[in-house]
Amino acid sequence: MKTRRFIIFAFFLLITGGISAQDKDIPMLKFSDLEKLLHQKSDSVFVINFWATWCGPCRRELPEFEKIHQEYTREKVKVLLVSLDFPSRLDSGLNPFLKSNRITAPVVLLNEPDANAWIDKVDPGWTGSLPATLIYKGSNRLFYERELHYQDIYGSIESLINL
Repeated sequence: MKTRRFIIFAFFLLITGGISAQDKDIPMLKFSDLEKLLHQKSDSVFVINFWATWCGPCRRELPEFEKIHQEYTREKVKVLLVSLDFPSRLDSGLNPFLKSNRITAPVVLLNEPDANAWIDKVDPGWTGSLPATLIYKGSNRLFYERELHYQDIYGSIESLINL
């Protein structure tokens, strides 16, 4: 029970901007913990990027999400980077990658090996390929299953921000 409370607390801190990839160990979450974030009813825009260090397009687009995170830090826009890396590579792959690329946006590691059990809960049209990004505000949802550039992310956020 203590571990579950810690995960929920860490998750809350990530969403509110209290933990960044540079500050703490990366929390490992089950999809049931992450799923709560996919349906927030608030006036914030949520940008949730699913990626992995072994995915070339993911690595290329990550600086774009970091730039968005930095630019919208004082606004009601929350960026979360959901790594699908293998948990066994946390210390040897994910953490060094985040440090070397100066990623400060909140990061969690999704520890769910059976992607078929949860990908359609993120978006019914998601085939499971990476990168994938969900951008939403309330019930207005945009989903992309491709590499995004700054203008794509910025335009999506701006289209939702005043709804």
